[in-house]
Amino acid sequence: MSTGSKLAWWRRAAVCLALSLLLAGCSGKNSYNRDYDKLPKGSYSGKSYTVKRGDTLYYIAWITDSEVSELARINKIRPPYGLEVGQKLRLSGSAPTKTASNRRKNTSSGAVLAKSAPPPGASRCWRWPASGKIAQKYSTADGGNKGIDIAGTRGQPIFASAKGKVVYVGNQLRGYGNLIMIKHGEDFITAYAHNDTTLVRNGQDVKAGQKIGTMGSTGTDSVFLHFQIRYRATALDPQRYLPPQGASPSC
Repeated sequence: MSTGSKLAWWRRAAVCLALSLLLAGCSGKNSYNRDYDKLPKGSYSGKSYTVKRGDTLYYIAWITDSEVSELARINKIRPPYGLEVGQKLRLSGSAPTKTASNRRKNTSSGAVLAKSAPPPGASRCWRWPASGKIAQKYSTADGGNKGIDIAGTRGQPIFASAKGKVVYVGNQLRGYGNLIMIKHGEDFITAYAHNDTTLVRNGQDVKAGQKIGTMGSTGTDSVFLHFQIRYRATALDPQRYLPPQGASPSC
């Protein structure tokens, strides 16, 4: 696949990729519009799924509570996981119903994966994306904050937490305002929400500490940055990986 085709695929997949990674990302305490809660993880039941316009394998994996790699394997789909409208995908089994037991199971599975994530400093050096007081910390509770909220002032610079490639820039996800997502290797993605301005584009390579936007209140009612670190789509506590505020990475 040519470079242009790859970038085009990323643009088509961006909205659903962002949705699959960030559906549970923000807490209602900050007055987010959470319309996407109508599509919780595991909301689709059945043994097959017919691809609709705009679907990506990441999105289908989310609503069927499946692994992208498993869906790709059983349907013989190769990276970058292109799909055709009307294509029928086999699922590994019926998705679980939305019961308290299943929610506990999903939370437990996420906790196990989070524990298996590389320890801080083992794989890369993370930097603070912005300076400011932590207005809301990470939470593992159902519907809890899957990142940290950093309070600041409008126009304050936002920086890439590590080097990587920008895979999403846009505001199609209501409740997140102007959103930037950066892919770091094969396992990590960082997300930066509610930006006033964005200074990067889809497909752009960025350096650690590079200015990528400015802080704002898009998609919310106060000025702050909502920041996430995801490991294989599972939200981690950013404060476990970031150095003390005001300090440079020691790794």
